[in-house]
Amino acid sequence: MTDVTIPSGQLILSGPSEKPDAAYWPVRGDLAHIRLAGRCFVPHYAVPMPRTVRDGASLYSAARRNADILVSVVGDSVFNVLDVTGDWAWGQLGDDGLVGYVALDQLGEA
Repeated sequence: MTDVTIPSGQLILSGPSEKPDAAYWPVRGDLAHIRLAGRCFVPHYAVPMPRTVRDGASLYSAARRNADILVSVVGDSVFNVLDVTGDWAWGQLGDDGLVGYVALDQLGEA
């Protein structure tokens, strides 16, 4: 399981939010990885739920099969799930990999 440091105490942004690299920063307009609290301003932060990715699964740019495929994933890779909507999980490959969507049927327990 990934060790996630959860910020404590009062968090403040002292200046503008950092401009994220959308491909590698797990942040969208409504949600971000908890490690980005205090660095990015969003309404909600999530603690990742590590899952394994089945061999041959694809990481998509959007939650649909006809979206652009960002990468084909090697089996047993860790995918840190931050949000689940319908049949899709949004998150990040490993702790610093690409951010995108994986079909839920391609994920297993960590």
